[in-house]
Amino acid sequence: MKVLDRNFRPFVSQEEISQLVGKLAVSINHDYAGGGLVVCPILTGASLFAADLVRQLTVPCQLHFVKYASYSGMQSSGQVRCLLPFPPSVEGHDVLIVEDVVDTGLSMQVILNEVQRMHPRSVQICTLFFKPASFRGNYEVRYVGREIGNEFIVGYGMDYNEQGRNLPAVYVLDE
Repeated sequence: MKVLDRNFRPFVSQEEISQLVGKLAVSINHDYAGGGLVVCPILTGASLFAADLVRQLTVPCQLHFVKYASYSGMQSSGQVRCLLPFPPSVEGHDVLIVEDVVDTGLSMQVILNEVQRMHPRSVQICTLFFKPASFRGNYEVRYVGREIGNEFIVGYGMDYNEQGRNLPAVYVLDE
């Protein structure tokens, strides 16, 4: 499959994505059975994953989207920009940050610092994909759908230069 000027091959099917999301939802439902959860997906990449995830949550929760950006093309710019911040209503609540991919973890560290300033009761991270070989963060990623290598992936909300987000499965760069 071609996205812009790059070739991608199938990596994670729709069926496997559905299974991963279901397993994550079971864990989150168990851990937050008391409610009071504020789910904060990071736009734009985590939007499809978050939509599927929250539909399977049975615990009372709020949904607030946040937007931070650091990527341009296939590379991180090294600068994390806040485009849509956390709402003040996270204060005193359990916050679940939902991300599509955690790789180096440097962007997530900036995001965690931002939300901690708002005094939530707790903060946890849920990611569909985690790249442990490149992870340099000093925090726990509590909910992980699947660990992957350092591959560049697209589809199911993730993009290459803003293209490919609409693909229902995940594809990996084929080079």
